[in-house]
Amino acid sequence: MPTQPLSQKEIEDRLRELPGWAVEDDRLLRTYRLADHFAATALVVHVAQIQQELDHHSDLTLGYDTVAVSVHTHSAGGVLTEKDFTLAERVQGIAPGHGAT
Repeated sequence: MPTQPLSQKEIEDRLRELPGWAVEDDRLLRTYRLADHFAATALVVHVAQIQQELDHHSDLTLGYDTVAVSVHTHSAGGVLTEKDFTLAERVQGIAPGHGAT
């Protein structure tokens, strides 16, 4: 069964639960700042593990001390679905353990 797009109201409601996250061009976005490159790289690896577990993959951009996450559901036509918010919630949950702000 295909994943269904969320309504604008559902997106707004879910976004309230994710401080620091935003929606732009049908993508759920967040940039985390970390202490250094090693910490940023460790966060990327941890996010990759979560993505594999969920079988849902976002775009990750690794900077010296930043990690940018950009997610949408390709199989639903590049719009936001429950899968995107599940991934964002999981990332939000592990980021503080890496010292991310």
